[in-house]
Amino acid sequence: MQQSKKLRPNLAHTGIFVTDLDRMIAFYTKVLGLKLNDRGRARTFDTEVAFLSANPEQHHQLALATGRPKDATFSTVMQTSFMIDSLDDLRTIRARALTHGATAMRGTNHGNAWSIYFKDPEGNTVEAYLDTPFHVPQPHGDPLDLDKSDAEILRETEAVCRADPGFMMRADYVRKLERAMA
Repeated sequence: MQQSKKLRPNLAHTGIFVTDLDRMIAFYTKVLGLKLNDRGRARTFDTEVAFLSANPEQHHQLALATGRPKDATFSTVMQTSFMIDSLDDLRTIRARALTHGATAMRGTNHGNAWSIYFKDPEGNTVEAYLDTPFHVPQPHGDPLDLDKSDAEILRETEAVCRADPGFMMRADYVRKLERAMA
């Protein structure tokens, strides 16, 4: 097999250790609408694994595996992020997450993305986000008020982004990255 000229890995899924597999499957299926595609005992190490996805092209986007110590004081996973399509989807996920036991809910306007962050029932940070039409250098974070209208959020985001010296439209930023990665 011949290697491609330019190696470009594409992060496809993440896996996290959990203490209560059933509870975590329920949380991710009810909050994010992921579907449980497979579940079973691993053959090469002693753990039970559940594979979840919302994309029919990907067997799993999230793997949940037993084996997290019950006395673990925090997760070493910084965050697991899920891209969504709209601000209304972000509002829906926020409501579902809070209904199903999420904590530490916060909205962040990154300029280039609108995000919510929350802790799942075992303290792992989850992000749901969508891209904006803008780019500003990161990290960038302002509070995001999802109780405002989409038009208000877009107007406020554009104003903040245009005030940043590194501002450009997202399409221009993508073209810039394409040239740099060529």
